[in-house]
Amino acid sequence: MLIAIPDILSPEELARVRTTIDAADWADGNATSGHQSALAKRNRQLPEESDAARAAGALILDALARAPLFVAAALPLKVFPPLFNRYAGGEAFGAHVDTAVRIRRGSDFRVRADLSATLFLEEPDSYDGGELVVEDTFGEQRVKLPAGHLVVYPASSIHRVEPVTRGQRTAAFFWIQSMVRDDAARRLLFELDGAVQQVAATAGQADPAVVRLTGVYHNLLRRWADC
Repeated sequence: MLIAIPDILSPEELARVRTTIDAADWADGNATSGHQSALAKRNRQLPEESDAARAAGALILDALARAPLFVAAALPLKVFPPLFNRYAGGEAFGAHVDTAVRIRRGSDFRVRADLSATLFLEEPDSYDGGELVVEDTFGEQRVKLPAGHLVVYPASSIHRVEPVTRGQRTAAFFWIQSMVRDDAARRLLFELDGAVQQVAATAGQADPAVVRLTGVYHNLLRRWADC
């Protein structure tokens, strides 16, 4: 399942993130790459241990916790602290698959990467190229969203970032370990949750059908959740 989630960051939060990261020193993006990624990756990255990355990442994590659509779609158990990258001057990231388990440097914090996420921090008309291209069972999707918007997609998918030929593309990226490992089960729960909310909006939360459907949702989550 690939889903775009609008307005994860408010304009004020986006400005705070940009002020924080734009003043920091950026490094070669291969600092966090696995072997396959290092062969395909040309970009710059904010060192994950830097004060700027930690401060901006904490703000994003707070925003994610307040985003009902993100929680419903990802059913997050653990979220890897956001990292930040930047592409310009023809830089790109060729086709690759994300590492299955991400370990935070200098700690024992680790995340099984069920989902990958990109939070766009640059307006799309300020740069050319830079589309995130995701290939999976749903076909090829090309994603280039407004600043503050998020896309979540299976970490198991082959994906790439197209060369940026004008301006620069700045984004946050991170991985999610979901309570529900299986993508198909997670998608069914998301669709069921959306349907329950639609029925409840007209019939009310106390309607017997809404109560039964809510029970079905939670009993399926109980069956599939690993937490």
